[in-house]
Amino acid sequence: MLLRLHEDDPRPLHEQVAAAIRRAIAAGESAPGERVPPARDLAAALEINPNTVLRALRQLRDEGLLDFRRGRGIRVAARPEAGELMENVRALVAAAERLGITRAELIEMIEGA
Repeated sequence: MLLRLHEDDPRPLHEQVAAAIRRAIAAGESAPGERVPPARDLAAALEINPNTVLRALRQLRDEGLLDFRRGRGIRVAARPEAGELMENVRALVAAAERLGITRAELIEMIEGA
């Protein structure tokens, strides 16, 4: 799994890491059931703190994209389409926030589509 962070991205590092992993899953670099590299390895490759990577991995676990199993490590749990959709949703919310659109207004727009 090759991850890249963009220096001009204003989001917190853990969100950037989570987005990069989502993109990798959506692109099919990691299929459901495949192991995700250990947090320390990812942190070393990205030159960031391992706790930042762990926070991103926990976020993806909470979204249902990753599965944590003691003794088996972390594995991809969801289909790539789910990761792509979640990334698109996050991008939409971020774009709405930049435009000053509230979440309630965004929900109304989605329901009207």
